[in-house]
Amino acid sequence: MLLPVGRLGMNSTMDDMNLIQQAQRHLVVRELGEEIDLEIGPGDDDQSFTNTSLIGGPPREPSVEDNDDTKQMVMVSQLSNDDQDVSKLQPTKRKKKVVKRWREEWADTYKWAYVDVKEGTARIFCSVCREYGRKHRRNPYGNEGSRNMQMSALEEHNNSLLHKEALRLQMASKDKIVVDKPTYVKVLMSKTAGSIVEAVLKRDPNEVEFIQSVQEAVHALERVIAKNSHYVNIMERLLEPERTLIFRVPWVDDRGETHVNRGFRVQFNQALGPCRGGIRFHPSMNLSIVKFLAFEQTLKNALSPYKLGGAAGGSDFDPKGKSDNEIMRFCQSFMNELYRYLGPDQDLPSEEMGVGTREMGYLFGQYRRLAGHFQGSFTGPRIFWSGSSLRTEATGYGLVFFAQLMLADMNKELKGLRCVVSGSGKIAMHVVEKLLAYGALPISVSDSKGYLVDEDGFDYMKISFLRDIKAQQRSLRDYSKTYARSKYYDEAKPWSERCDVAFPCASQNEIDQSDAINLVNSGCRILVEGSNMPCTPEAVDVLRKANVLIAPAMAAGAGGVAAGELEMNHECNLMHWSPEDFESKLQEAMKQTYQRALKAATDFGFQKESPEALVHGAAISAFLTIAQGMTDQGCV
Repeated sequence: MLLPVGRLGMNSTMDDMNLIQQAQRHLVVRELGEEIDLEIGPGDDDQSFTNTSLIGGPPREPSVEDNDDTKQMVMVSQLSNDDQDVSKLQPTKRKKKVVKRWREEWADTYKWAYVDVKEGTARIFCSVCREYGRKHRRNPYGNEGSRNMQMSALEEHNNSLLHKEALRLQMASKDKIVVDKPTYVKVLMSKTAGSIVEAVLKRDPNEVEFIQSVQEAVHALERVIAKNSHYVNIMERLLEPERTLIFRVPWVDDRGETHVNRGFRVQFNQALGPCRGGIRFHPSMNLSIVKFLAFEQTLKNALSPYKLGGAAGGSDFDPKGKSDNEIMRFCQSFMNELYRYLGPDQDLPSEEMGVGTREMGYLFGQYRRLAGHFQGSFTGPRIFWSGSSLRTEATGYGLVFFAQLMLADMNKELKGLRCVVSGSGKIAMHVVEKLLAYGALPISVSDSKGYLVDEDGFDYMKISFLRDIKAQQRSLRDYSKTYARSKYYDEAKPWSERCDVAFPCASQNEIDQSDAINLVNSGCRILVEGSNMPCTPEAVDVLRKANVLIAPAMAAGAGGVAAGELEMNHECNLMHWSPEDFESKLQEAMKQTYQRALKAATDFGFQKESPEALVHGAAISAFLTIAQGMTDQGCV
């Protein structure tokens, strides 16, 4: 019989031979037919067990005397009839002598259970429940090791109430279990670039999103790093944030109950100027996502015409379903801790997912109250108390302007092209709006439950209706009840719809490998990133091999940076731009960003028509700008 020294979990997908081979590496091998004492607790054979509560206190542990009696395992080759009679005369001993006859062809029978030693006593544990005791009321191996008895024991276990309860709880908590997914590591051509990624993997092995963004940046910068070894040291310093803030955010709901959330702010790099970056309120927020957003924002700000540092922050607070008063109390509590690290010459936040004009207004009001002055403004709130007139639209409009610049170099235009858009927030809706102005045919938007497609395309009246639906926190499914040519698909993404240009504007990693394949098969030739890092590394590889042109978010999303800096300008605070003047300045900023990315790509040997040109060029231009500032300022 095989006895594990430590806990061993059996994998149901393992074949019989692999099961035995794996067990032999971890178990103490004993002869076939030997005996082992398997202690059972009081009440194991009690018929009233089925009437007891399954969920309660911990099971009774064996007493000291019991453990003393069973610490040593009795090993004999075979029990005689006399021995069996003697054992019957000793009912006080709480153990059973069981013959273990192990055969390789029975390996599948044992996958549901394993033997482990607990407190000096060998016990049978359930592979699902990870517990021992009452659910194993009979010998699971069979009295004489017969095949029929084996199967009977297996069926009894699977039908036991406790095992069923374990399965039920396992299924109920399935949505809450976070499965660790392996980190996708790109193959880098140079050992130097690989050493940078390796250092990040060792230091922050669990920050998947941050590692992914670092890998993409290092991959784009390989030629730069290979050209000058000095940049290796710069990159190592750049990848460690200047300041990381993690704090608790207590708040009280409308029923008077206290809640606590976690707040974040990562000021990644200020070599070029004060930090600018968004605040995101979403249940999925963690340090890895905040660091990835701050790193991407640092590169985006460096690439823009306005030299700024990068930051990001937020909380795992979910504003959905909360009243205005609850959101106000949370925002005020959030700002109570953060305000001392903010200021026009230090760091000013902007809107992000889950944070709109309402939240920014509450945040700024508390900041103004605590700081005692009205210096500057947060980027994004309403025009009547500060900010430019088109700040909210700037990022979405900028994406469309960038796509038009790409098409112009190909002697094409947006007019008449089918465009697929994901998301239905501020950025996505303004992308759809500006696409209409250019004569394109936007056909889709999406939310967390699925996506909506309208084969006739959206018009301004339909966009207004969509905004009303979102403002009332209704489902996009309600749109299809009004427009017969539209359809809402549950638990699906829009990337299988026929299109020429795609605008992912929902969240990070929304396009995986299968989605990328669907995009290629749907005829997509250009992908403009509206959200930060919307494609997984596997998806990027698929798009690159299919020669799909990618406009990276750090370049295409620079419209929000440009607008934010315009409204921080003193002149803008004294007079508001007209929509025409603002769009003109936004178009000029996007043109400068596009040209800088393209020039950096060609300077380092990338062809203008290459699908990697803008991705590499944007990262190279941004990094060289930051590296120059860090070099000039010394080791700080």
